[in-house]
This record gives sequence, C-alpha cells and structure tokens, in this order.
Amino acid sequence: MPQQIHFGRRAFLAAGAAASVSGALRLQPAMAAYPERPVTLLVCFPPGGATDVLARLLGPPLSEALGRPVIIENRAGAGGNIGMGAVARAQADGYTLLVTSSVFVVNPSLYRSVPYDPFRDFQPISTLGASPNVIAVLPTSGIDNLQDLIAQAKAHPGRFNYASPGIGTTPHLAGELLKLRTGIGMQHVPFSGAGPATQALLAGTVHVISAAQGSIVPQLKSGAFRALAQTGSARALDLPDAPTLQELGIRDANSETFLALFAPAGTASVIVDKLAAEVVSILKRPDTQERYRQAGALAVADGPEGLRARVAREVPMWREVIREARIAVE
Repeated sequence: MPQQIHFGRRAFLAAGAAASVSGALRLQPAMAAYPERPVTLLVCFPPGGATDVLARLLGPPLSEALGRPVIIENRAGAGGNIGMGAVARAQADGYTLLVTSSVFVVNPSLYRSVPYDPFRDFQPISTLGASPNVIAVLPTSGIDNLQDLIAQAKAHPGRFNYASPGIGTTPHLAGELLKLRTGIGMQHVPFSGAGPATQALLAGTVHVISAAQGSIVPQLKSGAFRALAQTGSARALDLPDAPTLQELGIRDANSETFLALFAPAGTASVIVDKLAAEVVSILKRPDTQERYRQAGALAVADGPEGLRARVAREVPMWREVIREARIAVE
C-alpha cells in the first residue's frame, strides 16, 4: 500500500509538471502574438500640436509593422497631466501607450501635485523627435545678435520682455535658463500657445520670443523673425545661420522640446522590445525623417535606453531651473 501511495504521488507530481510545461508552451505563442487587437497611442495634448502631429505621422507605418490598427486618441488638459495620468493607470498590456512631450520631465517640478511618477509609472520605448528652442526678434528691433540683446538688457534693466507658448513649456524654461546663465532680466509674457505668442511678436507687443523651432519656421525662413540663437547641441539643418548658445559661450543652457513614446510600467519586456524595435526602425527611414523635418522636428531613434537616460538627465535639470526661477503652477 505505501508503495502504491508513493507511486500515485510521483505520478501526480509528474502530471503537474507536464501541465506546467504545457501551460507555459501555450502562453508563449499568446505573448508572441502581440498585438491581437488595435493599439492606442494616447496623446496628452489637443489635435494639431507638435505632439499630435508626430504621433499621427508614426501611426500608419507602426500599424503596418504591427499588422493591427493604431488609433490616435487625444486626451488633453492640465498641461498634459490628464493624459499622462490616464496612461500611468492603464493596463500594462501594450495596448495603451503614451505620446507626450517635454512636459513629462517638467511637470513633476512645476505642479504641486501630478498624477504620475516619471520614473516609477512608465516604461520608456523611444524618443520620437526633438526640436531646439529658438530665441528670436523682429528684424526692425535694432538687435542684431544675442550679444546685443544681452548688452541692452543689462544696460536697461526691466526694459525687455519675451513671449512663450505658456508657463512651464520648454520654450518658457529655455528663456528662464538663458536669463539665469547670462544674468539678464526679461519679463516673461505667457500665451496660450505658440500661435498667439508668434502674433504678439509680429505685432510688436513683445520684444523677444522663445519658441520651439518647428512652431516659427515659416517666420524664420521668410525673414519675418531674426533668430539670435537656438538651444540645441548643434546647429539645426533648417537654421544653419543660427548659432547654438554653447557657440556663443553660454554653457549648460542646452534645451530641446522632445516628443516621446512610453508604455505603462509593468508592460512585458517582450512587448516593449517589439515596440521599440519597430519604432526605431520606422524613425530611421528616410521618408519618416523627412516628414518629421517638415513638421519641425528631428527624428530621434534612441530606443528605451536613450529615452531613459534623457528622463534621468532632464528631470533634475528642469527642477533646478524651476526652483531658481521660482516658477509655479497651481
């Protein structure tokens, strides 16, 4: 009898092990089959902005690569916080992804409370694109270059102001970073987007504008605006005559408005790896790079590690700028 019991137990354990192996084998094809239904790219801004445009440029080729529809959903509000919070709470199954901008690294320091943690709640997939910010004036301003602006601002404290697309936007912070690094005073005049800020400079109601390159390319190319400097690490292809701040001797002032793709934390690595591989491949295509360039952004195919490093670098950088400039949004 003991031997029969022993044999029965051994058979039971063997059957259980076989079932586990069988279950694992059944799970592997299910994971490999991702995606089995449409994938949603949730954009945390309204339609028509740079983040939305780059998401819609990515959608069709990503749909083709995945073999499933890719849906663009706009969920705007609270400076991007509503959309980012929604994806932070979404199921980590690879079917709801976040397309966001530099607000991802700015908002945790700008707002008293945000519905996400940039390190804990998301898995980086890739930066999509980046655009330097541009400091520009009217050609009739009497300011020929950035050194002129700095000299005049120091000679006439309180005289100059500058427009930006809004409080806490990367162009706003780029303007504050320029002030901190050069010791000049300029009053910030926030607008409800790049369009109104551009119109204010055209009308002469502000002296200077700080804006993402893509938002004022038409005015720069037509000669309506004069670019004094751009904030990227290298000269932009579409603005070869605009020097970088580093070229002008202003160190530690580089900044970009970047757009990026994230998955909720906990998303399986096999899904993140698949998405990253497809997205990076798409961003390296000449046709994608040209479309992004026409939209005012340089395609950046840096994958999960590149985006993770960007977030790790920029969260503390903008925290310092926000603290020193005493910027706050309730």
